[in-house]
Amino acid sequence: MRIGFIGLGTMGLPMIENLANQPDFELLAFDPSDTPFSALAGHKAWATRLCRADALGDLSGCDLIITMLPNSRITNAVMRGEEGRPGLAQILRPGARILDMGSSDPGSTMKLAQELAAKGISLTDAPVSGAVTKARTGELSIMVGTDAEGLETLRPVLSAMGRVLIPTGAVGSAHAMKALNNYVYAAGLLAASEALGIAARMGLDLAVLSDVLNASSGRNVATETKLRQFILPGSYNGGFALRLQAKDLATADGLQALSGFDAPQLTLCAGLWAEAVQQLPADADNTEIHRFLTARPGKSD
Repeated sequence: MRIGFIGLGTMGLPMIENLANQPDFELLAFDPSDTPFSALAGHKAWATRLCRADALGDLSGCDLIITMLPNSRITNAVMRGEEGRPGLAQILRPGARILDMGSSDPGSTMKLAQELAAKGISLTDAPVSGAVTKARTGELSIMVGTDAEGLETLRPVLSAMGRVLIPTGAVGSAHAMKALNNYVYAAGLLAASEALGIAARMGLDLAVLSDVLNASSGRNVATETKLRQFILPGSYNGGFALRLQAKDLATADGLQALSGFDAPQLTLCAGLWAEAVQQLPADADNTEIHRFLTARPGKSD
């Protein structure tokens, strides 16, 4: 199978490296930056089954295109093209497939799927969970928005990057579920950070509070993997950017209009994270939501 891979950032790079470990895949990698190719040049498949594409047009003969891009705006531009720059919709031949593995906007995904289908190109959304650590080991959890036949066609590719494949339904459903998952996670991290802030003002032992939360009903993935590891020591280096967390929350917030369901806590949560983006450094980690909250003025009696 000839596969094009677009987007070699912190997640995309280890994902394509795992794909290149599979002998049945011929890979063309595209990214405007030279940096990831310095790393790929050391891969055993480099210059044989793994090569650099200098332009999108070099991907025209691919059976499958994987995109791992930061947001829907960039993804849409790559798919549809821009003035003077044809996109995948114009480049790929009928019968080709596109696998969008970024955290794109579900509404945009559904619209793109219709546009591409009219050209004979299939779009599947397959966002991932597990962060860089599991991307490196090929143990990501991957949500897949396609039918049973599409999943079986894509399974060899997806299984090279992930351990758990979760079929979510029609195209767009995986991006929607990923956004909602990220909302629930961010809300948990926000609640845990607020609890720490209250406890600190009361002079309580924060390490003991962390133990109480993780032994009780307040336990969640944020309390288990962020409090003692990154927040209590003050290192704030959990490995996921605060701005990306806020972007995912904005995507989830948009689902209210798409679904017609009013979610006031989601609106509040998304608003607080957006405010934190404005006040913290551009490279802030998502665990720094705690730093943002504790710097806010307290309530008076």
